[in-house]
Parts: sequence; structure tokens; C-alpha cells
Amino acid sequence: MPSDTRREVGRRIAAARRARRMTQPELAAAAHLSLSMLRKVEQGSRVPGDGTLGALATALGVDASRLIEDPIRTGGRVRAVLPALSAAIAAYDMSVDTLSRPLIALEQEAAQAEAYRLGARYARLATVVTPLVTEAIAAVHGAPGGPDRRRAARLLVSAARSADAVAYKFGARDLSARLIEVMRWAAPKAEDPLLLATVGYVRTETFFTARAYRAGLRALEDTIDQSPDAVCLRSTASLGALHMRAAVIAGRAGDADAADTHLRDAERLAGSVREGVYGGTAFGPASVRVHRVSVAVSLGGDHSGSALHVSEAWRAPEELPAERRSGYHIELARAQLWAGRADHAFESLQEARRIAPQHTREHPWARETALTLRRLRRADAEALTSFAKWIGAI
Repeated sequence: MPSDTRREVGRRIAAARRARRMTQPELAAAAHLSLSMLRKVEQGSRVPGDGTLGALATALGVDASRLIEDPIRTGGRVRAVLPALSAAIAAYDMSVDTLSRPLIALEQEAAQAEAYRLGARYARLATVVTPLVTEAIAAVHGAPGGPDRRRAARLLVSAARSADAVAYKFGARDLSARLIEVMRWAAPKAEDPLLLATVGYVRTETFFTARAYRAGLRALEDTIDQSPDAVCLRSTASLGALHMRAAVIAGRAGDADAADTHLRDAERLAGSVREGVYGGTAFGPASVRVHRVSVAVSLGGDHSGSALHVSEAWRAPEELPAERRSGYHIELARAQLWAGRADHAFESLQEARRIAPQHTREHPWARETALTLRRLRRADAEALTSFAKWIGAI
């Protein structure tokens, strides 16, 4: 490992440790390393082996890849794949490519891509989505009908959703909208009403982008009305996720009553399921609680107290996907800033960075909050300035 790379890894380990408010002796003990070894690793004079890196990552509560990957360089690598991804869906409704792998192999890769998406591991996700989407399109066109066609359609919806996460999070909003159209084209071919509900959930991104919140709320409520009743675990989670999404966009529309109604419906449905990922979307009691904070922040500064009340003496559990936990801390930081709790807001941003650095770095609210905090607290500017530079706020 080159010396520059060693130093970068060491700096990331030190930054993650400080974000967790751990001393070097505490981290060394938690990772079962000598203090001397940890100091050398953080200084960049010692190369951490896979075992050491894994032990440090476990002690810090992060994926080992986050200690190796540079989020800034990751952004460049992710954006570099977007033109090829755009080309891959240019003729999605035509038979252009041939299928080179069996469906089972593609389904396994789509499941891995989904895990990358939920974990906010965008660099890894970006390496697989273009060939995956290309072959999924070929699979839909190549399937004669029946079960294989339905499987291929489900595969394409999953692949396009993972690809959309890359496009949407990195600002390629036109590409994101086109990927959602691919999902809308493929979903009916799966003959699965719950898959249509998933597409309705993801489609909301286009309304967020356009700030067409009332139209987005109507579209989601139409999807809710057309969705199957909550008669099994999957249908319950699907309907609950739609209500969570509707609550957030109602908040953006300034409709507090509609937001509260949808949150109550989501809470009722969450009461009969365990927190988990259903159909590619996390749902359960913890997810609904996270969305209560999101709704309060969406409604504006006057509702910051509600967001703080929801988060009081509560920590987002580890079983929530990293992307959702990171988003929770970003939105909580916004509410804390509004409430005049600058120290807490900065701590929340640091926690968001620890959980999912690339998601945090690409989130406009995280960038805006970091910039505001730096302006407010120039007397304690060193850490804030470093964070603001990292996130691209200055």
C-alpha cells in the first residue's frame, strides 16, 4: 500500500474514532489491538492487514470498505458510469442485446445490488448496475412469456431501482426519471400488484425533484387506493411504506393533517410487522419513527420541537439500512439547528458521516446545515471547517 494511501486510511480511522467520541486507548481495547499498533495505523506508518482493518471497522461500527474508500473520489467514479447507464436504457422498449447469463445469476446479482443500495455503498453499486440493467432488459425481451417473463420483469424493476439510486443521489435527475419510466414499463409484465406499489413509491422522487408535492401526494394516494389490502406480511409492509412516503410528501406540501393521517396509518400497519426490508424497502416501527422526524423537518422550523421529541432518548437501531439511518441523522441535524442546538446538530452530521459517508456528502441538507453551522460558530471553526470542506459546502 503506497504511503499516501496508508496516511489516508489512517486519517479515516482517526476521523471515525473521533466521530464516535472514542479515545485511542478505547478503540485499541475494543478492536483487541495494542495502543502502539493503533497509533502507527492512524499515523500512516503501519499498514493495517485485513484482520486489523476488520477489527477496527467492527469496533467503530462501520463497514471496512468505508475506511478504505475516499468518498470524494468515489463520487467521481460513480458519475463516470452515468453516461453508459444512460445508453443502456436508451432503447429499453426494443430488443437490442442478447442475454448472456441465466436468470438465477442475474437475480443473485440484483439482490447484491439491492444490498449495496440499502447500505449506501454507491461506488460498488455503480460497478454492477449498467451490465445488470442491460441484461435485465434483454431478459424481458427474450422471455417468451409465463413465469420466466414475470421473473425477468421483477428483475428489471429491481435492477432499475438500484441504478436509480446511483442516478438520483448523484444529481442525474433526468436519468433517474428515465429509469423510473423503465420500472413503470416493466412492472405490469410481472403481474404483481405489490411490484406496482413499489414503483409508485419510487416514482415519488420525480415529484420531489420538481417540487410538485401536492401532485405527488395525489399520485401516492392513488397508488395506496389501488394497492392490495394488508392481508400478509409483504402487503402490510408495502402499504405501510406507501403511507410513510405519503406522509413525507404531505409535509413538503405543508399539509400537516394529511401527513399525520398517513403517519398514523403507517404506525398501525407497522404494529403487526417486525422491522425489516420488504420488497426492497425498509419498513417497521423504527422506520415509521424515523419518518416522524422526516415529516416534522419537512413541515419546517416551527415543527422542530416535534422532531426533537421523537428522537429524545432514542437511537436508530443498527438493523435499519445505513442509508435510512444516515438520512435520519441528517434530518435530525436540521431540526437541532433550527432549535438552536448547534453542538448537537454537528454531532448528528458526524454520525451521519460515520454511518454512510457518501450518502451524507451528496445530501443537500447535510451540506446546507454544515455551511450554516460554520457561519454561526466561527469561534470553534476548525472541525466545522474541515467537515464543510469534506462535504463540499465551502
